Amino acid sequence: MGCFHSKSARQFPAQENTVNLAAETAFTVSEVEALFELFRSISSSVVDDGLISKIFDLFDVKKKGVIDFEDFVRSLNVFHPNASLEDKIAFSFRLYDLHNTGFIERPEVKQMLIALLFESDMKLADDVIETILDKTFVEADLNQDGKIDTEEWETFVKKNPSLLKIMTLPYLRDITTSFPSFIFNSNVDEITA
Repeated sequence: MGCFHSKSARQFPAQENTVNLAAETAFTVSEVEALFELFRSISSSVVDDGLISKIFDLFDVKKKGVIDFEDFVRSLNVFHPNASLEDKIAFSFRLYDLHNTGFIERPEVKQMLIALLFESDMKLADDVIETILDKTFVEADLNQDGKIDTEEWETFVKKNPSLLKIMTLPYLRDITTSFPSFIFNSNVDEITA
């Protein structure tokens, strides 16, 4: 499964698309244009590392089996420093709800925890992982039904804001300095609110 739609010759998105994406997200026009550079650079180099399938599903907003540039920008919007806390909570819930049941269950949290540890090159003993899971469900599963619903997740995350730390990528605010090649080619002025 390819994660991103790949074309041999990519054209920069039309000005109206750039302006619309900026208006509908927390990104500026310049940031959207810089994101296009990022999109081009990673669109053919994504490797499945355990979480990529779930992330792909969440980024494939139109459910077409490919992630186009608009999907990419709209999905990255939740990671922007200016994105709302509510959007970050909702996205993180959908990320942990691996089976799309509307609940987060213990095996899903375990799978995510193991994947996150793997991503961080960390290893924990099985008993430590089980202790983390026990503590998580004692704190988060308020009605003690063995699963975490959206309201319980929101309450849990608000009590433990560090859980959303990975939901904010500060460099997205300054993406234009990371991918400055578009600056001299842009024909679009910034929109000021």
